Amino acid sequence: MFEQAVLAIQDEKTFAEVQKALEAAFARQSVEGFLSSVRKHKLRARQFEAILASGLLGREAPAKYAELGDSDRGQIRERYLRMVEQVDPAIRSKFLKVYAYY
Repeated sequence: MFEQAVLAIQDEKTFAEVQKALEAAFARQSVEGFLSSVRKHKLRARQFEAILASGLLGREAPAKYAELGDSDRGQIRERYLRMVEQVDPAIRSKFLKVYAYY
């Protein structure tokens, strides 16, 4: 059975700040607003770097993300994509265009 390797976080403080921005975007009370902003910017939910660069995860998030090392950035991307997939199916169906692959 496949087991994903556990990588140590190199810059815990900065990692936590970026992770906090992700958690704020995907909080139950704000996820619809976040996805609405993604739709308004004509982005797809899985376009993490574009969403980050557009400031949808907060003004400080792009700079903080850039400060992270490669493995930390990879872990943040994976967490973001996992959060995208864990959005309630009713909300996902409401934002079908944001979740589409085309």
